[in-house]
Amino acid sequence: MEQRNQGALKGKLDLHATLRLESGLHIGGASDFAPIGAVDSPFIRDPLTKKPIIPGSSLKGKMRTLLARSMVDGYVLNPIENDAEEIVRLFGSAAKGGEGGRPSRLQFFDLRMTEESAKHLEQLELDTYIGEIKFENSINRLSASANPRQIERVPAGAEFAFRLVYNIERDDECLTDMETLRDGLALLQMDYLGGHGSRGYGRISLHDFRVDHFTLQGTKDAVLVEKIQTMMQAALCPNE
Repeated sequence: MEQRNQGALKGKLDLHATLRLESGLHIGGASDFAPIGAVDSPFIRDPLTKKPIIPGSSLKGKMRTLLARSMVDGYVLNPIENDAEEIVRLFGSAAKGGEGGRPSRLQFFDLRMTEESAKHLEQLELDTYIGEIKFENSINRLSASANPRQIERVPAGAEFAFRLVYNIERDDECLTDMETLRDGLALLQMDYLGGHGSRGYGRISLHDFRVDHFTLQGTKDAVLVEKIQTMMQAALCPNE
């Protein structure tokens, strides 16, 4: 039986793009022990710079779920352990029973705001440091009473440095994996990141895609890079 738990490392692909918020984004941070008058639901920030970040775990989980929903047979989403092989190769699987897990071929990074975007937003009169406060009400259907709340959002127009690293384990699966990734990026831009997406939050677009190929031998496959870059461009900004 072919060993599938750990593959050889033939090289790496370093994928970069710029992620732009087309609407306000809220990915929740800790709000325990908040002082009186603080925002009810703050967004997550870098503990050192206090600037907003997009956790890599949020990006990975959202893309995997969108791909799984697009590949499911029937009308009910399958358990994660039954994901399609194309998804498992990219996102990995946990160990179960006597079988070992499979490491992810994709390595996700926390997305940090670009310096240009941070400088621009720091000059604006915002409600919080690089943040806006969205006031919302939930209405009780029976009593018609309102429950107001404050949600902190990263403003539309903010840009983040998007990065993924892909481990090349099998040359014959590389382009197929990139096609799956392309589909995931296209689905993501037609959906949303973070919370409250059904109310318009978290719409994003990707721009300026670029890719680099790395091997210990120092040789780069320019043809492969060109194919992948052309392929990914088809996934960028599908609404434009």
